[in-house]
Amino acid sequence: MKHTFLSLLAIVSISSCATGPNAQRGAVIGGLGGAAVGGIIGSQSGRGLEGAAIGGALGAIGGNAIGNSQDRRQGYR
Repeated sequence: MKHTFLSLLAIVSISSCATGPNAQRGAVIGGLGGAAVGGIIGSQSGRGLEGAAIGGALGAIGGNAIGNSQDRRQGYR
C-alpha cells in the first residue's frame, strides 16, 4: 500500500503542473472531494485513511484534467 500511495502522490505532483486557473482549482476541488468520498467508502472496510489518500489522488488528477481542458478552450496554454 505504501508503494501505491507514493506512486499516486508522484502522479498528482506531476499532473498539477498545468498552470491555468481552472486546472489548479479543479485539482484542489477534485482532491478534496475525492478524499471525502474515498474516506467514507474506505471507512466501510476499516481502511478510511487509505481510501481518503487514494480518492484524493484520483480526484485531484481528474479535477486537473477537467480544469485543464476548460483552460485550453479559453485560450490558456
